[in-house]
Amino acid sequence: MIKEIIVVEGRDDIQAVKNAVDAEVIATGGYGFDKEFLNRLKIISEKRGVIILTDPDFAGDKIRRDISKNLKNCKHAFLPRGKALKKGDIGVENANAEDILEALKKARPVVTEKREEFTKADLLEYGLVGMEDSRKRREFLGKVLGIGYANSKQFLNRLNNYGVKREEFLAGIERMDREDG
Repeated sequence: MIKEIIVVEGRDDIQAVKNAVDAEVIATGGYGFDKEFLNRLKIISEKRGVIILTDPDFAGDKIRRDISKNLKNCKHAFLPRGKALKKGDIGVENANAEDILEALKKARPVVTEKREEFTKADLLEYGLVGMEDSRKRREFLGKVLGIGYANSKQFLNRLNNYGVKREEFLAGIERMDREDG
């Protein structure tokens, strides 16, 4: 598994990267991302590192520059335009798995064992799934931990893949319970 989080532009890009490598991938949703997204990326970059893989076009370059300006030590993966082109459309989602893998290798990612410190049982035990207010609890805890809101499956992935420590998690749960009750 690639240790760094790979930042792409959209959902189709996420799928294309996941078809090529075992990695955690997040999307900016275009270049209109907000300050909260950047703050989350800063936390991620400190814990795991970030590799930026955007489309080889003007918008992709702008996103890359904006993120790089706000994050220290991010790595960059580049796809040549010809490898990301399909029927006149340029994008990471158009590249084949081998070309994506080659672009990521050139960014020199750190390869690590897949981490599974947290389980579905943890989500159940702490009311992060299966309760009426689970969504609200994940939203609060995601903000405290700097991993953002996600559905239960994605939240579990983030807990394991963003380097959250058990002590941080428990402190966040304690704070959530204290502030909520």
